[in-house]
Amino acid sequence: METTYVMIKPDGVQRGLVGEIIQRFERKGLKLVGLKSMVPSEEIAKKHYEVHSERSFFPGLIRFVTSSPVVCMAWQGRDAISVARNLIGPTNGRDAAPGTIRGDFGMDIGYNMIHGSDAAETAEFELSLWFPEGLMTWENTMGTWVYEG
Repeated sequence: METTYVMIKPDGVQRGLVGEIIQRFERKGLKLVGLKSMVPSEEIAKKHYEVHSERSFFPGLIRFVTSSPVVCMAWQGRDAISVARNLIGPTNGRDAAPGTIRGDFGMDIGYNMIHGSDAAETAEFELSLWFPEGLMTWENTMGTWVYEG
């Protein structure tokens, strides 16, 4: 099983989409193994988005992500990273297909509501950054009804 990091950004929280977004991941069959809400510090936001630190939009991105609560989540399942990315959709909501989170709720590249890890290495880094205390382990019998064999 693979674990991925997903974050509902301030715009998703402020728009009241937290329940809808969590429901989509649960309905798909992913298992929630980490969940918390927080207003990120500038330090953690800069570490998370360090890959963009040389880009012109970086200061605004940091101001945005630290402006309001975010919801940090860890989701587990087969191919959880690609499954989550497919549920989320492309960065620009205008380009995202209906049925994806960004396709159904997004209109702007900057206000795209949600972040999801793009690779196993990224997920490992992001999960350790946002969940230094570790993740939950629990028995989920739903998997017997989601995966064959």
